[in-house]
Amino acid sequence: MRKLVLVMALIFVLPLSSLAADYTKFGSIDLQKVLNESEAGKKAKSDLEALIKSKESTIKEKGEAIEKLKGELEKQSSVLSAEAKKKKEDELEKLLREYQRIIQDSQAEVKKKEGELTDAIIKEIRETIEKIGKEEGYALIIERGMVLYSNKGIDITDRVMKEYNESKVKPKK
Repeated sequence: MRKLVLVMALIFVLPLSSLAADYTKFGSIDLQKVLNESEAGKKAKSDLEALIKSKESTIKEKGEAIEKLKGELEKQSSVLSAEAKKKKEDELEKLLREYQRIIQDSQAEVKKKEGELTDAIIKEIRETIEKIGKEEGYALIIERGMVLYSNKGIDITDRVMKEYNESKVKPKK
C-alpha cells in the first residue's frame, strides 16, 4: 500500500514540478565584473588611485626628510657633541614614528574610502538587479562566484551593467 501511495504521489508531483521548472526563470551575475567595468566602478577606481597617489607623495616627502636627516647625522656624527648627537637621533626617531603613523593612517584611509565607494556601488547594483528581477519575472538571481556551474544563458551581467550605467546617466526625477 505504501509503495502504491508513493508511486501515485510521484506520478502527480513530477509532472507538476516539471511544469513549474518551465516557468521558473533563474539568472546569475558576475558582481565583480560590474564593479570593475561599469562607469561608476571605473570612476571609483580612478578616484581611489588619485587618493593613493596623493598619499604616496606625502609618504615619499616624509621618507626623503628622514633620509636627509640620516645623512646629516652620519656626516656630522664625528664632530657633534654627545648632546647634539642625541638631539639629532631623537629627532630622527620622532620622524620615523611619524612616518610609520602616516603610512598606517594612509592605508586605513584608502581602505575606508574603497569600502565606502564599493558599498555604495554594490547597493545601487543590487537595486538594479532587483528591478530587472521584478520586471522580467526572475525567481532567483545569484552571484556567479557562488555557482560551480551554470548555463551561460542565465548570465545577466551585461544586461545589469547596461541598465546600471544608463541609470547613472539619467537625471533622477
